[in-house]
Amino acid sequence: MSEPAISLTERDGGAFLELRLERPPRNVLDGDALDALTALAAAAASSERYRAARALLVTAAGPNFCVGASVPEHARAHVAAMLGRFHGALRALVESDLPIVAAVRGHCLGGGLELVSLATRVVVHPAAQLGQPEIRLGAMAPIASLVLPRRIGQARAEDLLLSGRTLDAPAALASGLVDAVADDPEAAAADWIRANLVPHSASCLRLATRAARSALRRELAELLPGVERLYVEQLSPTHDAEEGIAAFLEKRAPRWEHR
Repeated sequence: MSEPAISLTERDGGAFLELRLERPPRNVLDGDALDALTALAAAAASSERYRAARALLVTAAGPNFCVGASVPEHARAHVAAMLGRFHGALRALVESDLPIVAAVRGHCLGGGLELVSLATRVVVHPAAQLGQPEIRLGAMAPIASLVLPRRIGQARAEDLLLSGRTLDAPAALASGLVDAVADDPEAAAADWIRANLVPHSASCLRLATRAARSALRRELAELLPGVERLYVEQLSPTHDAEEGIAAFLEKRAPRWEHR
């Protein structure tokens, strides 16, 4: 039996939950990982076992948090299914009504940063690198296109989305993309949960979280499908979208034809 792509464990006697990406060193969010993420987020939301949980701490095994979704699944034949799975998984996290606190080491790129951008609080290691490199593959980041402007403002979001560049930890902190830098981000994130969330009623906290996410949930329901269609129906059929994926897989520079 293969090892699970993602695990969910109780911390501090169920006071909060730890959702851990378990496919180091890159923790790619492929189809299996996305299905596991969806199922575990749903369990965190509705299982009586977890009713006392006040937060979801998201961590990752190995040197990197997550380098994003599977690149081969961005190909034209697979992209619609991949986006459906990916966006379903992240919507399940939002709809868990649990505050999300992320602890990040190493690279946090693409879909990994989209996941992190949904968090109430993000703590990163001093050597962390964060970015949305999709444009370099002839692709784009639908959820980040909606969520990043909410988190860091329109201009800074467009900088990351359109340049594809990465930010180191100090730059990410200055931009508001992350909230704290710590040598042990997992411990720092857990301590923040204990100090700021655990003292509260779990049922009240979940309802307050749902209220705070009202606009985000509406945007994901009403705007995200249109951005998905833009990707699948207009971007994916282009020459350059296919070229970007091929160049990445062949480990060469892309040869854009601007069509």
